Amino acid sequence: MDGQTQHIADRRRRPLRDLRVSVTDRCNFRCTYCMPRDVFGRDFVFLPSHEILRFEEIARLAGVFARLGVQKIRLTGGEPLVRRDVEVLVRMLAGLEGISDLTLTTNGSLLARKAQALRAAGLQRVSVSLDSLDDATFAAMNDVAAPVSLVLDGIEAARRAGLWPIKVNMVVRRGVNDKDILPMARHFHHTGIAVRFIEYMDVGTTNHWRMDDVVPSAEVLATIDAELPIEPIEPAYRGEVARVYRYRDGGGEVGVISSVTQPFCGACTRMRLSADGKLYTCLFAENGFDLRARLRSGAGDEDLLAEITQLWGRRDDNYSEQRATASARHKIEMSRIGG
Repeated sequence: MDGQTQHIADRRRRPLRDLRVSVTDRCNFRCTYCMPRDVFGRDFVFLPSHEILRFEEIARLAGVFARLGVQKIRLTGGEPLVRRDVEVLVRMLAGLEGISDLTLTTNGSLLARKAQALRAAGLQRVSVSLDSLDDATFAAMNDVAAPVSLVLDGIEAARRAGLWPIKVNMVVRRGVNDKDILPMARHFHHTGIAVRFIEYMDVGTTNHWRMDDVVPSAEVLATIDAELPIEPIEPAYRGEVARVYRYRDGGGEVGVISSVTQPFCGACTRMRLSADGKLYTCLFAENGFDLRARLRSGAGDEDLLAEITQLWGRRDDNYSEQRATASARHKIEMSRIGG
């Protein structure tokens, strides 16, 4: 493969910089905003193993994306740590030229046992989902009675292993866990771990989303600032989805992801690859481009590069900016493309 890097832009002049790779559609949690049990129950049919991309296929595609300017790869799911031997994939990706940021998003439940192997394989950092520090609230949200301590132990194991910096993601829902905003901020204040408070989003069609359930980021920030004063800091890079603030007392950083009330479509630099090899140009997409079929029918790297270039070049997605007027559609589920 020719290692020369190309730089491509979509119709809104957004460059391609980030690739999110779902390694499985399965998860050991049933979070109500992502994989609600009334849909993803005992009878739900997940992808059979032969339909899921092999590690070698993912690594090959990642190499093509690196040639197109992708610098950051994030492994997601489902829950990526339920994929057997995922550290083998990490080792493959860590060796790719041009990839400077290799990270993983997890619910943290298996992180204590996996952190050391992931770091040894070349993973640089992790983001951990934790929606409450209250066991009853957290259990109700993950819907498998997983305790908070399980995730906190995983975070500590990641810290000891050198997976750093660590970010904690909290999806905030009105009347469910909004009372936990301040406890979460207090807990991670002065730890070096940054919390990202995420507005509850209408990803997919199964999570019973309502605008009334959204706690605007402005409200989250005001709640924190009233006790722990904060001030904004400049984005670290173009396309950073979080608006980041620092504590005025030097206690670290906190961020908000405001896809609903303050859309950031104009700076979106991400593509998403599902576990079955579909490529999506937006978190709120309806359809994906089947790269697995192209891989398994013998397409060469140059063919794949040309097709991805064309797909990105046609990209005009800005769903979050159109949410109020967008017609109802059957969007892909978060559990398929990792949020």
